[in-house]
Amino acid sequence: MPDTAQQVPRQTAEKLPRVFYRLALGDALSTYGSQLDLVALSLFAYEAAGNALGTAGYLILRLTGGFAGGMLAGRLVARTDRRRLMTGCALAQAVALVVVALVPPSARIPVLYPLALVFGGAAAVCAVALRTSIPEMVGSERRARANSLMASCRSAAMVLGFASAGVVVAWAGFRAALLIDAASFLVFAAVVFRLPLRTRPEPVEQSAVDPAGDTGDAAGARKRFGSQWQALIVLRAAPVVGAMAGIRLLDAFGSAAHNISLPVFANQHDPGNPAAVLGMFWATWAVGNLGAQQLVSRLLLRRGIEPGERAFALGTCLMSGCFILVFTGLPTPLFLLVAIGAGLGDGFTEISYTTRIQALADERRGQAFGLLASAENVGMGTGMLLSGSLLALLSPLTVVGVSHAVPIVLALGFLVLVTRSRSRRH
Repeated sequence: MPDTAQQVPRQTAEKLPRVFYRLALGDALSTYGSQLDLVALSLFAYEAAGNALGTAGYLILRLTGGFAGGMLAGRLVARTDRRRLMTGCALAQAVALVVVALVPPSARIPVLYPLALVFGGAAAVCAVALRTSIPEMVGSERRARANSLMASCRSAAMVLGFASAGVVVAWAGFRAALLIDAASFLVFAAVVFRLPLRTRPEPVEQSAVDPAGDTGDAAGARKRFGSQWQALIVLRAAPVVGAMAGIRLLDAFGSAAHNISLPVFANQHDPGNPAAVLGMFWATWAVGNLGAQQLVSRLLLRRGIEPGERAFALGTCLMSGCFILVFTGLPTPLFLLVAIGAGLGDGFTEISYTTRIQALADERRGQAFGLLASAENVGMGTGMLLSGSLLALLSPLTVVGVSHAVPIVLALGFLVLVTRSRSRRH
């Protein structure tokens, strides 16, 4: 397994195009809308169905849409204009939100459940298209800085979305909240549509010889095979991506476990004010997540170091280990310290794995991000189902401890293999 932590020229890694900051803000706004509508639509489904199964059904369908979108995204970003693809996905989510907001109460469930697939699928395709396009937008040598900026903006937007969702719904009602969400996606669509940045490489004339060395019928057969089995092609071309996808799948399982367990833990820890515990945790987590951006930009990129596979493995261990410690009943100062550590590891992992995959050739990049998006949705969906069931029998610490221990073990094994591979090369 190659280690792609690279030395990059400091002067080229320092500054991003000014218009890219506009894109980062637009993406943060759409992320805020996504978190707001996730909470609002979950409550909306509960109210419309009259039971918790309504919310579970909506979330499962949304994750199913995300899985399908991830599987299709590689082919879509390779064959369509990525700017239009991102714009179309944002508009699709905006239109779906408007439909749900304006539909009469009697038609809410029949309309909401099919549109849950739209929300999940469009979000996955848009995320894959955006991540795939970043090296072309800012230049390959600045992609780590761009990913760091995007991760920080998204993290802040996620926390703000979760924190304000209950207030917005209580104050303005479901309809107004959903229309606010729709407006956030419209703004993002407008930003992307007018963005004066390239989203794919300059076209290169195809010769009779395939880039992999195939010619004639062999090249055609390879392309047909690749169109049907994109995931296998990616794993064969870059096995490190398969290892990352496996770790991210189980990490998403752990994320589902701690997200479902946190409200239970908060009620046990402070029955009088569980919302304060949750708010304190996510706010502190956000501080750590934003700190990851500062560490990457100030300590690594300024020294010409680009985060690679080892950074991904270490970040996964830090994140999962801290999430386990959160549920051990620590005193408040230590609780806040491990919450910062969880956010730091989460942000560092996202920046490093996104930067690593963007080092792939453009035609493989979209397939790899699509594979990862599908893996994360599978992990999150199965994690929600199993963790919710296990919490009826086990403590939050046990559920989260087992769920996060597995990615720690895999990440450590991955780290050993990467380190040995690098030692052999040197």
